[in-house]
Amino acid sequence: MNPYIGHATQICGVEEHRLVGGKGDGQRIYEITNGKGMELTVSPDRSGDITRLRFKGVNMSYLSPSGYVAPAYYDRSGTEWLRSFTAGFLTTCGLQSVGAPCEEDGEFFPFHGSIASLPCEYSCWEEDESSIRVRTVTRDEVLFGRKLTLKREIGISKERNAFTITDEISNTGDRVEGMEILYHMNMGYPLLDEDSVVEIPSAEVTPRDDCAAADLANWKRMEKPQAGYQEKCYYHRFKDRNGKASIFQPKEGVGLEITFDAQELDGFVEWKMMGVRDYVLGLECGNCLPDGRAAMREKGMLKFLNPGESKTYRVHVELFCR
Repeated sequence: MNPYIGHATQICGVEEHRLVGGKGDGQRIYEITNGKGMELTVSPDRSGDITRLRFKGVNMSYLSPSGYVAPAYYDRSGTEWLRSFTAGFLTTCGLQSVGAPCEEDGEFFPFHGSIASLPCEYSCWEEDESSIRVRTVTRDEVLFGRKLTLKREIGISKERNAFTITDEISNTGDRVEGMEILYHMNMGYPLLDEDSVVEIPSAEVTPRDDCAAADLANWKRMEKPQAGYQEKCYYHRFKDRNGKASIFQPKEGVGLEITFDAQELDGFVEWKMMGVRDYVLGLECGNCLPDGRAAMREKGMLKFLNPGESKTYRVHVELFCR
């Protein structure tokens, strides 16, 4: 024990709180600090997603106008998902679908899936001298339907300003299941503004639609908030397994880098939204693109899990100063 401190959380550790008021009332959150300038808020009532991310006192993530929203307010119809889209640093999209709503074989697949609006059935943390590990289990299981389980570990270093998300997705049912996941990671002000330097060393950049195509040359250039801005999505393909994306804010001298296996997570999306208050950059790796489950099946990108099969994905985030 450090003789200079009274309680371990004076320097680092985890504190559990419940929110009071608004649509987030009663929601559990874990406030985590690693003792080196990195602070995270993990929401076990939102499938273990990361709501806030701060570094050296600088906010790194985007919080949508919806703010904190408890699972009880989730609406799966149309694009009503946006009303409960806290965004935060990480919103997990899936597991049954990602992107546009669609229908297959009489089953409706909602916008971006429902896993982010499910509370964990189990959550805990443990700590040693070198790291803090948050573990959660979220079940997306339905009578006469899909049975998928997400086991998540967020490993937070106390020696470096970095954390790793490790997800094991299991098919606990008796039929083959389509499975999609997208790590919807959202950069916000002041990390994000018109001076931010964005680097994505991809081999190919494809615009999602005509609007994005018209501005393809500026995919990495950030802009000031603009009224009536139309979102632009760019799909990045990497030449090998070394998926990477970074953002740096020269005025604050801080940035972050996201790394992942670009063959396992073979769909990377840059979501550029430079609107007024809707001001966010999404750097999103996934095992699909957000065009809807039916479109992914048609493209041959829809992944499947056999009964009893599991799949593990890892995403690493490193924060840095310059």
